[in-house]
Amino acid sequence: MEAESTAVVRGSSYENRANLSEKWIREVLDALKGTRLGRQEVEAEFLEDVEGALWSRLLLDKVRVAASPDLVQACVAVDPATTAGKESDETGIVAAGKDADGHGYLLRDLSGRMLPLKWAEVAVGAFHDLRADYIVAEVNQGGDMVETTIHTIDPGVPVRKIHAKRGKYTRAEPVSALYQQQRCHHVGLLPELEDEMCSYIPGTKWSPSRLDAAVWAVTQLMLGTEPMIGRAAPRAV
Repeated sequence: MEAESTAVVRGSSYENRANLSEKWIREVLDALKGTRLGRQEVEAEFLEDVEGALWSRLLLDKVRVAASPDLVQACVAVDPATTAGKESDETGIVAAGKDADGHGYLLRDLSGRMLPLKWAEVAVGAFHDLRADYIVAEVNQGGDMVETTIHTIDPGVPVRKIHAKRGKYTRAEPVSALYQQQRCHHVGLLPELEDEMCSYIPGTKWSPSRLDAAVWAVTQLMLGTEPMIGRAAPRAV
C-alpha cells in the first residue's frame, strides 16, 4: 500500500445499499457501527498494530465499554497546537472521568486543527457539558496564553497547567500500564485517538496530539505524577 506504484481504492458497504436488503443492513452493517470490525469490514479501513507501540487494538477492544458508570471526577485535557494551518499539528482535546472504584474512562475525543479561540470554546463546552472538575492544559508552547485563551471563553473554569518535562513515550508508559491492568476504558469507539495509540513509537515524525491529551487526562485523574503550575481545586460533579 505504501509503494508509489500501488493505487488504493476504498469503498464502504453502504455504497452498495441499493442491492442489499434492509434486514441485512440492519442486522449486519448497522450492528457493526462503532466497532473496529466495522471500520475494517464495512468502511474498508486497513487497521494494523505497530511494533513498539504501547497499545494494541486487541487491548483496546478488551477494555471497551458501551457506557461509563457514575463518575466521581471528570476533566477535559488540552494539548494545544501553536498554529492551525493544513500542515499544522492538531490540538488534542480529550474528555475523561474516574469512577468510585478508581477506574478511568475516556469519554470523548474532540481534537482537530483549530484556532486558539475555537479550541478553547470546544474545551470549555465539553467542560460544562460533562460537568467536569477542571481543564488540564499543557503549557510548554503556549505558556500563560493557554490559560488566558480558555478564560477568554469562561473566566470561571478551573485550569490546571502542566509543564511536560518527560518525553511523550515516557509519559505514556504508566498510562499504558493502567490499560494492561484493565483499569482504563474507552466508552464506545474513539477511532482517530485509537489510531494514534496503536501507531505511535519514539521517532515518529508526526505529533500524537490526541494521544498526548488522553495521557494528560488519565495522568491527572489516576496518577497525578506530572508537575503542575498553579493547581486549582476541583469542582464537585
